[in-house]
Amino acid sequence: MLVALNKRMIGIIAVADTVKETAVLAVQKLKSMNIGIVMLTGDNERTAQSIAKQVSIENIIAGVLPEGKIEVIKKLQHEGKVVAMVGDGINDAPALAQADIGIAIGSGTDVAKETGEIILIKDDVRDVAHAIDLSKGDNEKIKQNLFLSLVYNSALIPIAAVGLLNPIYAAAAMSMSSVSVVGNSALLRRFKLETV
Repeated sequence: MLVALNKRMIGIIAVADTVKETAVLAVQKLKSMNIGIVMLTGDNERTAQSIAKQVSIENIIAGVLPEGKIEVIKKLQHEGKVVAMVGDGINDAPALAQADIGIAIGSGTDVAKETGEIILIKDDVRDVAHAIDLSKGDNEKIKQNLFLSLVYNSALIPIAAVGLLNPIYAAAAMSMSSVSVVGNSALLRRFKLETV
Protein backbone atom coordinates (compact mmCIF):
# COMPACT_ATOMS: atom_id res chain seq x y z
CA MET A 1 0.00 0.00 0.00
CA LEU A 2 1.40 3.44 -0.86
CA VAL A 3 0.88 6.34 1.48
CA ALA A 4 1.27 10.05 0.50
CA LEU A 5 1.78 12.58 3.29
CA ASN A 6 0.60 16.03 2.30
CA LYS A 7 0.80 14.88 -1.31
CA ARG A 8 4.55 14.48 -0.90
CA MET A 9 4.94 11.32 1.14
CA ILE A 10 4.01 7.94 -0.18
CA GLY A 11 4.06 4.78 1.91
CA ILE A 12 3.64 1.21 0.83
CA ILE A 13 1.88 -1.29 3.02
CA ALA A 14 1.91 -4.93 2.07
CA VAL A 15 -1.47 -6.49 2.82
CA ALA A 16 -2.05 -10.19 3.32
CA ASP A 17 -4.90 -12.19 1.79
CA THR A 18 -6.89 -11.99 5.01
CA VAL A 19 -7.79 -8.54 6.29
CA LYS A 20 -7.28 -7.82 9.96
CA GLU A 21 -9.98 -5.75 11.58
CA THR A 22 -7.40 -3.12 12.54
CA ALA A 23 -6.46 -2.58 8.87
CA VAL A 24 -9.69 -0.69 8.15
CA LEU A 25 -9.07 1.59 11.14
CA ALA A 26 -5.46 2.12 10.07
CA VAL A 27 -6.48 3.16 6.55
CA GLN A 28 -9.14 5.53 7.94
CA LYS A 29 -6.58 7.12 10.27
CA LEU A 30 -3.99 7.56 7.53
CA LYS A 31 -6.59 9.14 5.24
CA SER A 32 -7.63 11.52 8.04
CA MET A 33 -3.96 12.56 8.25
CA ASN A 34 -4.10 13.56 4.56
CA ILE A 35 -2.01 10.56 3.57
CA GLY A 36 -2.77 9.06 0.18
CA ILE A 37 -2.76 5.27 0.12
CA VAL A 38 -2.08 2.83 -2.68
CA MET A 39 -2.04 -0.94 -2.28
CA LEU A 40 1.03 -2.51 -3.85
CA THR A 41 0.81 -6.29 -3.82
CA GLY A 42 2.04 -9.41 -5.52
CA ASP A 43 -1.47 -10.86 -5.35
CA ASN A 44 -3.56 -11.12 -8.50
CA GLU A 45 -5.89 -8.29 -9.48
CA ARG A 46 -9.05 -10.02 -8.28
CA THR A 47 -7.70 -10.76 -4.80
CA ALA A 48 -6.24 -7.27 -4.52
CA GLN A 49 -9.56 -5.67 -5.52
CA SER A 50 -11.38 -7.72 -2.90
CA ILE A 51 -8.97 -6.74 -0.13
CA ALA A 52 -8.87 -3.10 -1.22
CA LYS A 53 -12.65 -2.92 -1.13
CA GLN A 54 -12.69 -4.27 2.44
CA VAL A 55 -10.25 -1.61 3.68
CA SER A 56 -11.46 1.26 1.44
CA ILE A 57 -8.35 1.65 -0.69
CA GLU A 58 -9.03 3.07 -4.14
CA ASN A 59 -5.55 2.90 -5.71
CA ILE A 60 -4.28 -0.62 -6.36
CA ILE A 61 -1.22 -1.98 -8.13
CA ALA A 62 -1.51 -5.77 -8.20
CA GLY A 63 0.58 -8.64 -9.50
CA VAL A 64 3.85 -6.85 -8.77
CA LEU A 65 7.09 -8.78 -8.26
CA PRO A 66 9.75 -7.44 -5.84
CA GLU A 67 11.60 -5.71 -8.72
CA GLY A 68 8.33 -4.10 -9.80
CA LYS A 69 7.76 -2.75 -6.29
CA ILE A 70 11.16 -1.06 -6.47
CA GLU A 71 10.26 0.49 -9.84
CA VAL A 72 6.96 1.84 -8.46
CA ILE A 73 8.81 3.40 -5.53
CA LYS A 74 11.48 4.92 -7.79
CA LYS A 75 8.77 6.39 -10.02
CA LEU A 76 7.07 8.02 -7.03
CA GLN A 77 10.39 9.33 -5.72
CA HIS A 78 11.15 10.74 -9.16
CA GLU A 79 7.82 12.60 -8.94
CA GLY A 80 9.10 14.28 -5.76
CA LYS A 81 7.21 12.16 -3.27
CA VAL A 82 8.72 10.88 -0.04
CA VAL A 83 7.97 7.16 0.02
CA ALA A 84 7.36 5.00 3.09
CA MET A 85 7.10 1.26 2.58
CA VAL A 86 5.39 -0.92 5.16
CA GLY A 87 5.88 -4.65 4.73
CA ASP A 88 6.61 -7.90 6.48
CA GLY A 89 7.83 -10.41 3.92
CA ILE A 90 11.02 -11.41 2.18
CA ASN A 91 9.55 -10.04 -1.06
CA ASP A 92 9.08 -6.64 0.62
CA ALA A 93 12.72 -6.27 1.72
CA PRO A 94 14.07 -4.74 -1.52
CA ALA A 95 11.22 -2.21 -1.58
CA LEU A 96 11.77 -1.43 2.12
CA ALA A 97 15.40 -0.67 1.28
CA GLN A 98 14.49 1.54 -1.71
CA ALA A 99 11.85 3.56 0.14
CA ASP A 100 12.74 6.76 1.94
CA ILE A 101 11.28 5.21 5.10
CA GLY A 102 11.12 1.44 5.50
CA ILE A 103 8.65 0.26 8.15
CA ALA A 104 8.72 -3.45 8.98
CA ILE A 105 5.98 -5.27 10.87
CA GLY A 106 7.46 -6.92 13.98
CA SER A 107 5.85 -10.29 13.28
CA GLY A 108 7.36 -10.33 9.79
CA THR A 109 10.45 -12.04 8.44
CA ASP A 110 13.91 -11.30 9.82
CA VAL A 111 14.97 -9.98 6.41
CA ALA A 112 12.19 -7.38 6.43
CA LYS A 113 13.01 -6.35 10.00
CA GLU A 114 16.71 -6.01 9.18
CA THR A 115 15.91 -3.87 6.14
CA GLY A 116 13.37 -1.48 7.67
CA GLU A 117 14.43 1.66 9.51
CA ILE A 118 11.39 1.39 11.78
CA ILE A 119 10.11 -1.88 13.24
CA LEU A 120 6.57 -1.95 14.57
CA ILE A 121 6.68 -4.17 17.64
CA LYS A 122 3.04 -5.25 17.49
CA ASP A 123 1.44 -6.90 14.49
CA ASP A 124 -0.84 -3.89 14.04
CA VAL A 125 -0.74 -1.56 11.01
CA ARG A 126 -2.44 1.17 13.10
CA ASP A 127 1.03 1.72 14.53
CA VAL A 128 2.07 3.23 11.19
CA ALA A 129 -0.13 6.26 11.99
CA HIS A 130 1.15 6.25 15.57
CA ALA A 131 4.76 6.28 14.33
CA ILE A 132 3.99 9.26 12.09
CA ASP A 133 2.33 11.13 14.98
CA LEU A 134 5.25 10.37 17.30
CA SER A 135 7.81 11.46 14.70
CA LYS A 136 5.97 14.78 14.33
CA GLY A 137 6.14 15.21 18.11
CA ASP A 138 9.87 14.39 18.09
CA ASN A 139 10.48 16.89 15.30
CA GLU A 140 8.66 19.61 17.24
CA LYS A 141 10.77 18.92 20.37
CA ILE A 142 13.97 19.09 18.31
CA LYS A 143 12.98 22.52 16.99
CA GLN A 144 12.09 23.74 20.48
CA ASN A 145 15.39 22.48 21.91
CA LEU A 146 17.40 24.14 19.14
CA PHE A 147 15.57 27.39 19.86
CA LEU A 148 16.28 27.12 23.62
CA SER A 149 19.98 26.43 22.99
CA LEU A 150 20.20 29.27 20.50
CA VAL A 151 18.62 31.73 22.95
CA TYR A 152 21.04 30.82 25.76
CA ASN A 153 24.11 30.80 23.56
CA SER A 154 23.36 33.89 21.49
CA ALA A 155 22.55 35.89 24.62
CA LEU A 156 25.45 34.85 26.81
CA ILE A 157 28.40 34.04 24.51
CA PRO A 158 28.90 37.66 23.38
CA ILE A 159 28.73 38.86 26.98
CA ALA A 160 31.25 36.22 28.06
CA ALA A 161 33.50 37.00 25.07
CA VAL A 162 33.98 40.61 26.15
CA GLY A 163 34.67 39.53 29.75
CA LEU A 164 31.49 40.88 31.31
CA LEU A 165 30.21 37.50 32.51
CA ASN A 166 31.73 35.82 35.54
CA PRO A 167 32.82 32.25 34.61
CA ILE A 168 30.71 30.87 37.47
CA TYR A 169 27.59 32.48 36.00
CA ALA A 170 28.55 31.29 32.54
CA ALA A 171 28.86 27.70 33.83
CA ALA A 172 25.50 28.01 35.59
CA ALA A 173 23.89 29.37 32.42
CA MET A 174 25.28 26.47 30.37
CA SER A 175 23.94 24.03 32.96
CA MET A 176 20.54 25.73 32.82
CA SER A 177 20.62 25.46 29.03
CA SER A 178 21.23 21.72 29.26
CA VAL A 179 18.59 21.25 31.96
CA SER A 180 15.98 23.17 29.95
CA VAL A 181 16.67 21.08 26.83
CA VAL A 182 16.53 17.79 28.75
CA GLY A 183 13.42 18.91 30.64
CA ASN A 184 11.69 19.93 27.43
CA SER A 185 12.57 16.58 25.85
CA ALA A 186 11.22 14.73 28.90
CA LEU A 187 7.82 16.32 28.24
CA LEU A 188 7.58 14.02 25.21
CA ARG A 189 6.84 11.21 27.70
CA ARG A 190 3.39 12.77 28.07
CA PHE A 191 2.76 12.13 24.36
CA LYS A 192 -0.56 10.33 24.03
CA LEU A 193 -1.43 8.28 20.99
CA GLU A 194 -4.87 8.86 19.58
CA THR A 195 -6.99 5.76 19.66
CA VAL A 196 -7.60 4.61 16.12
